[in-house]
Amino acid sequence: MPHDLKGFQGKPKLLLVDDQRINILTLHELFREECDIFMAMTGEQALEACQKSLPDLILLDVHMEGMDGHEVCRRLKKDQKTRDIPIIFVTAQGAEEDEVLGLELGAVDFIAKPINPVIVRARVHTHLTLKYQSDMLRSIALFDGLTNVANRRRFDEELERTWRRSLREKTELSIIMIDIDYFKRYNDHYGHLQGDTCLQAVAGALQVVVNRPYDLLARYGGEEFVCLLPNTHLRGAVVVAERMQAGIQALQLEHAASEIGQRVTVSIGVSTMMATAMDRPQILLETADRQLYQAKQAGRAGIRSDS
Repeated sequence: MPHDLKGFQGKPKLLLVDDQRINILTLHELFREECDIFMAMTGEQALEACQKSLPDLILLDVHMEGMDGHEVCRRLKKDQKTRDIPIIFVTAQGAEEDEVLGLELGAVDFIAKPINPVIVRARVHTHLTLKYQSDMLRSIALFDGLTNVANRRRFDEELERTWRRSLREKTELSIIMIDIDYFKRYNDHYGHLQGDTCLQAVAGALQVVVNRPYDLLARYGGEEFVCLLPNTHLRGAVVVAERMQAGIQALQLEHAASEIGQRVTVSIGVSTMMATAMDRPQILLETADRQLYQAKQAGRAGIRSDS
């Protein structure tokens, strides 16, 4: 396979699924130098491997003992976490009915047995390239171009996922809302280009504090940012908020038009709750927003939380 899949961080991850060891070993030999290879010999093992490693591409045998390839594909496409993983079915020569059903289930391509190494390499390379391009476009669509943090769309999607996980695991979930004080006056006084620079600096200072891999900082709109903290109780979220405020203060950004000093400051609202089946995640967001409003009403440059 050509060595031009440079977009991936490290080698692309390829999952091989077949109940015949000889078939897996043959494919492994073809791709072992260019890909990180994961292998499964049953449908159940394939589903488990996808949850653990999130492969970039799956080569999936159609006919296996127990759960067949079609059922594996069907389950993967129903799961939000795995539905975008491209699947190439490996099937017997001339099995047209397998191909029709596979396409209906969401497969991207087929490889006929016995496999032709040149064709297999070409098709795997093509679909890995398409996967990388798709991932890049999605990444661009989910990030704020000015501040280089997540955007509102990404936050909304992650909030829904995290809420479901919190409900399933019975863990607390916290949100921090951050608003730059008197930012309109800042723009009016210094101009919008300097305002953009201010937003970038604030976003950078906030991002430094959000250092766990599963936490998320996003630009929520205008001069407002939001931070999602899974598995975090209220006191822990307040500590993060305090660090955020300290980080902004350390920037020492001039703000001559502010009514509370000559430096850029932020107001922060914090809320925590346990997800329940009766509630919706927007309740947590609305509560954090009310706390932010209270912080601004209390004179700005402060933190307000649920208690």
